[in-house]
Amino acid sequence: MATSLRSIKSLAPLLDRILVQRVKAEAKTASGIYLPESTVEKLSEAKVLAVGPGGTDKEGRRIEVSVKPGDRVLIPQYGGSPVKVGDEEYHLFRDHELLAKINE
Repeated sequence: MATSLRSIKSLAPLLDRILVQRVKAEAKTASGIYLPESTVEKLSEAKVLAVGPGGTDKEGRRIEVSVKPGDRVLIPQYGGSPVKVGDEEYHLFRDHELLAKINE
């Protein structure tokens, strides 16, 4: 998805969409050895940056999203809509596509 955004903060998700950024995997082992990027796999963990106001049910009542900015969540390996701003990559997911919320 090509965007002309200067900052990710200018992007506001609509309805039940959630903007997340994947947590980068450690490129250094416990013993201090640095791994090349090709061997480091993508984690399924992400940080929630922004949420939409929520969807509506059949009667028109607002259904709030289940997470808030700052939460950590598990996301599917594939899916979501990628958004690239500069060198950083972000993803938009619907609320029901998130796998779990990490409570720590």
